[in-house]
Amino acid sequence: MNGESAYKVDTTARLAQWRIESLASCTYRKSDPFRIGNWNWHLSVEKNRVLNIKLYPVISNFNKDQPPIASFIIRLRCSIGDSKVLVHPGVIDKPLKNNDDFVWAIETPLAGKFIIDVEFLNLKIADPVGGEPCSIWTGSHIQRRSNTTAISSLGRMLTESIHTDITINVSDGRVKAHRAVLATRSPVFHSMFSHNLKEKELSTIEISDMSAEACQAFLNYIYGNIQHEEFLAHRLALLRAADKYDITDLKEACHDSLLEDIDAKNVLERLQTASLYQLPVLKSSCLRYLVNFGKIFDIRDEFNAFLQYADRDLIAEIFQEVLAAWKGF
Repeated sequence: MNGESAYKVDTTARLAQWRIESLASCTYRKSDPFRIGNWNWHLSVEKNRVLNIKLYPVISNFNKDQPPIASFIIRLRCSIGDSKVLVHPGVIDKPLKNNDDFVWAIETPLAGKFIIDVEFLNLKIADPVGGEPCSIWTGSHIQRRSNTTAISSLGRMLTESIHTDITINVSDGRVKAHRAVLATRSPVFHSMFSHNLKEKELSTIEISDMSAEACQAFLNYIYGNIQHEEFLAHRLALLRAADKYDITDLKEACHDSLLEDIDAKNVLERLQTASLYQLPVLKSSCLRYLVNFGKIFDIRDEFNAFLQYADRDLIAEIFQEVLAAWKGF
């Protein structure tokens, strides 16, 4: 065995095998990296009073947040004299982050040629949101690829008008879509197409309070094809459509986004929006910005104009907030 092959580990999809011709006392040897699953790995052996075998992944900045959770069987075969096979009791769901996480200490005297076999039973990664760890070999990557392809195909159906069968008339034009897609995403659309309403008979929908550009953004969200800049540009129109057509996830996405950039230029509009669409968290955040942080004094003229047309109940809430803040001083 030449010098290069002495450190080489042969692999299949789940099996790694390292052949060591000889190992003198007081010797340390580390294998070349080998690929199993999503990680590069090393095996190392250290022969002194006992023989220590280590298995560990190569952790980098790329994968440090998702170290492997490994289940495997490791065997050691010694060919000199009576052939001996030592089998570790087995490792189940053990996180491996560094070279001290798995050490197999063997006190049985061994000499001659060694063969180390590692059979990986499973490799998992932690769920980023705290759920159960997910196996990389259960087809989850196939599901992700399938989902990506399906979303891409839906996007093409819309952008290339492939077999569109419904026309949406908007304030400044018309947009084509697919009634089946709309019906699956909105109970309101589903009801339209399930009963003998004019939308079903004429294959048209009237959305006169939406521009063609905003409606296209609305459809892009439904088809999983929306861009971030497009979403930001049409948040309020999307919120109105989400509320009107009962698309809960879009309403939540708009709400969360509107919370992120409240400032003096938009706070009054956001406050009115929060009141209109019953968004208590957004309303509370706007009131805190105006009252607790004292920004109401920075936009006094705009606020006075706002009071001329705002809902009476909303005005009452604002003054209650102001009074509560003054009592705290």
